[in-house]
Amino acid sequence: MTFDLGPALLFCPADRPERFQGALDKADAVIIDLEDAVLPEAKHAARGHVVAADLDPARVIVRVNAPGTAEFADDLEMLAQTPFRTVMVAKTESAESLDVFDERHSVLALCETARGIHAADRIAAHPRVSGMMWGAEDLVASLGGTSSRTAEGGYRDIARYARARVLLEAGAHGKAAIDAVHIAIDDVAGLEREAVDAAASGFRATACIHPSQVSVIRAAYRPDADTVTWARAVLEAATQERGVFRFDGRMIDEPVLRHARSVVARAG
Repeated sequence: MTFDLGPALLFCPADRPERFQGALDKADAVIIDLEDAVLPEAKHAARGHVVAADLDPARVIVRVNAPGTAEFADDLEMLAQTPFRTVMVAKTESAESLDVFDERHSVLALCETARGIHAADRIAAHPRVSGMMWGAEDLVASLGGTSSRTAEGGYRDIARYARARVLLEAGAHGKAAIDAVHIAIDDVAGLEREAVDAAASGFRATACIHPSQVSVIRAAYRPDADTVTWARAVLEAATQERGVFRFDGRMIDEPVLRHARSVVARAG
């Protein structure tokens, strides 16, 4: 399966079923979270809420617990009772752990530990994987660190490396890359800066944790009118040219045309 959701993917705790439809209405897709958002004693009831959910399966992602845990096995048993087939696998650390999924499933591998980032190339190559996401806080915790960000608010080098590696490996295998959540809900400027960079760098979507972040992400991924006009014009000009050509004072070759096609695709 291919990944065709985005750009704003909104997390919703699986133990808050009253929020499911509202989250789906506000975002491009909802990630119903059975992992960190749900306390251990509430996971059984949360699975029941997922089974009972009456939601559009095409726009629902279910985040399951980490492979190798008892919760993961229970999550898979629960999923079989639902129409939901897009699965985000928390703390993915090996390609082999994804072999439990079959051709009905579209797997989003969440690489958020040192082992997961290290194995990103092999995970991206798995045939069930349609996309990859990275996570900053769990990654730093797995290394014994205390914060993914500097005092100035930007990511530390290790987080930036993980972000780039997931993007590169996903792209190398033709899979979508999803950028991590911006946990500072009130930092609108920071979210906008990161989402703009994500879109320009090649991420297909950004995950978020609050409905107020959705519009910021959508705006960041939506190219401005001037850029869309330029992209369409240069693609039209390319139909009359052969090889490299000059357009508006700029050399145009195939990489630039691919950028233009991406702009037009994001414009809708």
